[in-house]
Amino acid sequence: MITLVIGVLLGCGTGAGLHYGCDCGWGWSMTLGIVAFGAFQVITGLFLRKKVMADMQGVQLIMVEGQKKLQAKIARWQFRPPSSVQAAQKEIADDTRVFVKEALAQTEVLRKYRLWVPMIDRQMATAQLQLCWMIKDFKRVDELMPKAMLIEPTMVAMKLARMQMNDAPIKDITKVYEKAVSRLKYNQNVLLAACYSWILVKRELIDEAFKALTAALKNSDNETLKQNHEHLMNNRVAHFSNSGLGDQWYSLLLEEPKVRQQRPRSVYR
Repeated sequence: MITLVIGVLLGCGTGAGLHYGCDCGWGWSMTLGIVAFGAFQVITGLFLRKKVMADMQGVQLIMVEGQKKLQAKIARWQFRPPSSVQAAQKEIADDTRVFVKEALAQTEVLRKYRLWVPMIDRQMATAQLQLCWMIKDFKRVDELMPKAMLIEPTMVAMKLARMQMNDAPIKDITKVYEKAVSRLKYNQNVLLAACYSWILVKRELIDEAFKALTAALKNSDNETLKQNHEHLMNNRVAHFSNSGLGDQWYSLLLEEPKVRQQRPRSVYR
């Protein structure tokens, strides 16, 4: 990285200059050289972080504005509803694809920091993966997944969901899940446990799903996990559902929310 090279040269130059130019001892010269190196790294780090955050806010602004327009359209549908639920869903998907692709293009601005900011490629991959997931561009998702930083539970849950979509061996899914939940704090495991147990149920591994929820509830008091645990305990597998997690669950794209078609009521005066 350029900042590291410049910092090292600055530190060495400062130390050598103090020793040979100001007759400072090697001890003080080396100490002040290290201080110069550290100060440069801190100052440039803060400056570059501020610049990166500003560009990332540009991505977030595009998303916020796009979602506002989408919400305004949905609000107008209360007065003039679309022809069908399917037509509404398609229109929402099309509108979402437009502003998500605009946000994806904006993330390319971060590429200019590649020589200056460590891990910027992985930060870009993480942001782009989330955006591609929203528009179901799974080909690009699969390309980005190995490069992305799977630190947040949501990101790991997306990996589990994609592994399920690709029919990955359950032992591989279990390995990813167990590694992730081992480092999470209380109640941070909810989405991961919900996703993993759902996968096990779908693969008819009911006993394993029950055991997974039993272990998960030692680190969570989430009601959805409790209810699913109780359903499996009482052999009510058909009642197993993660719908209680709402959009957090449906954003994984493993299930679609059930939409009830409401028939317009006639109003007589």
